[in-house]
Amino acid sequence: MSTIGNSTNIVWHKCSVEKCDREELLEQRGCVIWVTGLSGSGKSSLACALSRGLHARGKLTYILDGDNLRHGLNRDLSFRAEDRAENIRRTGEVAKLFADAGVICIASLISPYRKERDACRALLAEGDFIEVFMDVPLHVCEARDPKGLYKLARAGKIKGFTGIDDPYEPPLTSEIVLRQNQGLCDSPNDLADTVISYLDKKGYLKE
Repeated sequence: MSTIGNSTNIVWHKCSVEKCDREELLEQRGCVIWVTGLSGSGKSSLACALSRGLHARGKLTYILDGDNLRHGLNRDLSFRAEDRAENIRRTGEVAKLFADAGVICIASLISPYRKERDACRALLAEGDFIEVFMDVPLHVCEARDPKGLYKLARAGKIKGFTGIDDPYEPPLTSEIVLRQNQGLCDSPNDLADTVISYLDKKGYLKE
């Protein structure tokens, strides 16, 4: 018996079918690909291109998109600091379950703070968390402004917006960093190919 959070007398029930069995069935290694970067850096576009590319290879993926999660699982959370932290925590826990199921889980969130991203990494076994940093400068993201959020933030209509009046802490040791090439942005498919090549090289795609 143990105490977890506010619950007492909790026992972990172990099943004879484990992660390795599911991975063997799916012929892939379950993991979390955590895509982080400023709003407008191309996280969601990369996630979709990556999912398509892996699907074409016969690999099972699932995307946890920050905005999409706020339509359901995280719909009760605001954008206050404590709620944003809870948003990341919940996403990390769900991503962990997908990885345990043998799925390649692609989590696409701004996730601006290193501490929270590192906490999600700590949930998984070594090698099961792959951080992908969309290293796109603020001025480029703001010029794109696909949702018009930067414009609203500059006008003072959105408070605590990452990159404007709230900080973004770039990763220090990401497995993959996707930078702009000579001021030009590679297509989402090109960026996805970079990630897929990494997964291939590291043995995540068993074929």
